[in-house]
Amino acid sequence: MTIFFPFTCVKAEENTYRSSQALYLKTAALTDIPWYYLAAIDQYERNVRLSRQDLPDPKGLQGISIHPSIWSGPLNPNQQETDPRRIAFFGGIGRDGNGDGKADQANPEDTLYTMGSYMQKLGTTKPFIKISLWNYYHKDKAVALIMANARLYKHFGKIELKDHTFPIPKGYLADFRSTWGDRRGWGGIRIHEGTDIFASYGTPVLATSYGIIEFIGWNKYGGWRIGIRDPKNIYHYYAHLNGYHKGIKKGTIVKPGQIIGYVGSSGYGPKGTQGKFPPHLHYGMYKYNGKVEFSFDPYPYLNTWHRQQAIQR
Repeated sequence: MTIFFPFTCVKAEENTYRSSQALYLKTAALTDIPWYYLAAIDQYERNVRLSRQDLPDPKGLQGISIHPSIWSGPLNPNQQETDPRRIAFFGGIGRDGNGDGKADQANPEDTLYTMGSYMQKLGTTKPFIKISLWNYYHKDKAVALIMANARLYKHFGKIELKDHTFPIPKGYLADFRSTWGDRRGWGGIRIHEGTDIFASYGTPVLATSYGIIEFIGWNKYGGWRIGIRDPKNIYHYYAHLNGYHKGIKKGTIVKPGQIIGYVGSSGYGPKGTQGKFPPHLHYGMYKYNGKVEFSFDPYPYLNTWHRQQAIQR
């Protein structure tokens, strides 16, 4: 039994991706909201709920969570209302998406159709969708992340963007250990929010994930750096670069294994400062949970990707 367990898990995950995408396509046909916006909203909600203890965990295809007072209506005495007529009477937004006569937030078809219907009222083109997202979330960050993920899904034509790779190509020197949380003194006492991967000058640096370049340019601490946001709301930070690969700029869509820059020793000073430490890649990971963005230790992920790289042909 245990021999087939990993394969079974992979197949179950693939089935979930297929079922989710089918649901997005179905809802898009009913609401005229492009499927990739629906997928991006669902993924944003799933990301937030997975990293917050104050929100219920997503279950199966159920990613979106709409507050009961918004779903059922703020003055509805039954905040678990499923009767579409009573929900409409009390000004709720809950809708019946599967034709069973109930507007049940526990049903992913109803929830996604409700979100699509909410946005459809204002308009189905990009500018109106952005306004609808702002009206719902009241957060610029949430709108930006959802719009970025929608762009990713549209570009690749799928939601299964889960692959990762180690940031230094196979065959190049890459020496690293866990350094997250170590003390740093330049620019004031602070902790080291990443893992240092020592490599030679000019060694190619690879994108570890699918994502969009959110920041690129000089930072007095990180030198020439790149920040990439992936579909999970994780910000991947690459610092101390010697330069960028051709065509890499803010807004560029990347995929795992794509060259984005080269190892250097830039930083710790004004623009152009080099050589204050041995060449290496500083790699950091940050998570946005809907309220704040926080650093976490990237070493376990890097170690896993490095092991996977070692067994690849």
